[in-house]
Amino acid sequence: MGQRDSPEGRVKGFLDMHRFFADPSQIGEKEIVITGPDINHIRNVLRMRTGEEILIADGQGSEYRCLLREIREDEVRAEICWKLDGSAELPSAVTLFQGLPKSDKMDFIVQKCVELGVSRIVPVSTRRTVVKLDAKKEESRRKRWTGISESAAKQSGRGVIPEISGVMSFREALEEAEKLDVCLIPYERAENMAHTREVLGGIPSGSSIGIFIGPEGGFEEEEVEKAMAAGAKPITLGRRILRTETAGMAVMAMLGYLLEE
Repeated sequence: MGQRDSPEGRVKGFLDMHRFFADPSQIGEKEIVITGPDINHIRNVLRMRTGEEILIADGQGSEYRCLLREIREDEVRAEICWKLDGSAELPSAVTLFQGLPKSDKMDFIVQKCVELGVSRIVPVSTRRTVVKLDAKKEESRRKRWTGISESAAKQSGRGVIPEISGVMSFREALEEAEKLDVCLIPYERAENMAHTREVLGGIPSGSSIGIFIGPEGGFEEEEVEKAMAAGAKPITLGRRILRTETAGMAVMAMLGYLLEE
């Protein structure tokens, strides 16, 4: 048995292998068919050849190590060598309710929070939100954010592409958050870091978690009160004031440290 087929060979090189996503309908018992933009990436950008190994995820947590068997203009066929259960996901599903920021900050937030393990991102329009998107602009932005989510999921070795929701009002976001087990809202008037450690440390593994992050300027006092009335727990992120594009990442990093198995 060659090294590639040995248990050691199966582990070696995983981080260096190219990752792609395929719809579950494209995954057979022994073969996966890749279609769409990934064909051009495999053929013309990476210039891959038959016999090379790749990782293919189904977007639902399972991943397959495959050998490229046929590379055509309209499809790529890969032979399944073995299936892996997705091990890159956090044990808890985390939804980020992100107040819409200005400029291209949302691109950065999506990319980094996907890398840190977020399950879903919900852009939220709050009272202090400056950005106003009509239906056409929202569709265009959401398409771009979904592409960024997929790219970040590939880069970070995840088997799931986190969903980017349509823009919600603050009221709609609170209604969504009430469906979750735990909801957190960083707040400058929250108790000290010891309290934050107690709150985060008390979240059971496997819980569904929501995080509310305001836009530039934060939430208005009334919005924080409504969130707390809906069950959100106020926490502090320390003595420093974090930008909207940093705050969500800080909470995700904390949760990853505490929840990662």
